[in-house]
Amino acid sequence: MEAYKREFIDFMMEVGVLTFGDFTTKSGRKTPYFVNTGLYRSGSQLERLGEFYANAIQASVGTDFDVLFGPAYKGIPLVVTTAMALSRRGHDAAFCFNRKEAKDHGEGGVLVGHKLSAGERVLIIEDVTTAGTSIRETVPVLKAAAEIQLAGLVVSVDRGEKGTGTKSALAEVGDEFAMPTFSIVNVHEIREHVDLGADDDARMQAYLDQYGAE
Repeated sequence: MEAYKREFIDFMMEVGVLTFGDFTTKSGRKTPYFVNTGLYRSGSQLERLGEFYANAIQASVGTDFDVLFGPAYKGIPLVVTTAMALSRRGHDAAFCFNRKEAKDHGEGGVLVGHKLSAGERVLIIEDVTTAGTSIRETVPVLKAAAEIQLAGLVVSVDRGEKGTGTKSALAEVGDEFAMPTFSIVNVHEIREHVDLGADDDARMQAYLDQYGAE
C-alpha cells in the first residue's frame, strides 16, 4: 500500500472522521465503522485533505482532465482544497460547483466558478459514495451546462459495498457513465492498515460478507 494511503487512514482517525463501533447508515444498514467527512473542521485539516486527493488523482488519472467539479454541499470545500493542492504541484486546474437551487438574478444559473465549455473533461470530487445517488443527480447538471466529457470520479473512501448487482456501487457508477472511478483508500486497505482487534475485525468481516462487492 502506498505511503499516502496509510497516512490518510491515520489522518482520518486522528481527526475523528473514521471511527469503529456500532453505527447505522442512511440506508438503515448496521455497520461496524463510520466515515463522517463533516468532521473536517479546520484550515490545516482541509489543506492536508486536499493533498491526499491530489495524490490519488495524480496516481490514477494524472493530468487527464480540465475541470474539477464539487457537488453541493460537501463537495464544495473538497473541490477548492484539491484545486489548490494541484496548483501547488504545477497543475492549475479550473474548478466549479453547483448551487442546490438555481439563482434567478445576477449571473443566474446553478453553477459557480469556471464556466463549462463543450469538450472539457470534468473530474468529479466527492466524499464517500455508498449508493451513487448523488452522482446520478450530478451528471445531468453538468451535461445541461455544456457537452462536457466525464473524466472520472474520485472519493475519499470506497466502502466497497454492492450496488444493485455484485459490483461495488462505485464501480457501477463508473460503468453507467463510462468513466473511471477511484478512491484515496478503500475499506480493504483500511482493514489492512488498522489494528482493529479480534472483535472489531470479526464484525468487519461479517459486514463485508453480507454487503461487500465481489
